[in-house]
Amino acid sequence: MGLYENMNDEPVRRLNLRDPVLVKETESVKSVVAKMRDRDLGCALLVNDNNEPIGMFTECMLTQLIVHDLAGLDDPVDKHAAKRWPQVSLDDNIAAVLDSLDIKNTRFLAVVDENGQVAGLAGQKGLMEYIAEHFPRQVMVQRVGQKPNMQSREGA
Repeated sequence: MGLYENMNDEPVRRLNLRDPVLVKETESVKSVVAKMRDRDLGCALLVNDNNEPIGMFTECMLTQLIVHDLAGLDDPVDKHAAKRWPQVSLDDNIAAVLDSLDIKNTRFLAVVDENGQVAGLAGQKGLMEYIAEHFPRQVMVQRVGQKPNMQSREGA
């Protein structure tokens, strides 16, 4: 089976989902950013008491906030978070993740279970790991900082 077929047949639950940073809408932007930094993630999901996603705050939103309203770092994160953002369910196909990321031009999306509760975070990194894991001969993966290991000479 090829990449196209796999991505259309396999469910999102097969991806290496990341544990999201979950925050309440009343937390300050500054507090949320500290949690994102501690977890080395570029976004946080706002959730209600039932662990259902109600918003998303990203690095891009932080950048805009710093440029336009530095005092906004003390605001509740809900004031600056997206209320509409892409999300998929665990049973959607992996192609839905790629489509959502592309259409919404974002790096992350929420993954919810059958009850609408947060099950994880999917994004560009998880997709690349999936492709590299399933198709190692087609994708040469190299760690950052290592000397290039070329399979054949380039050029003449």
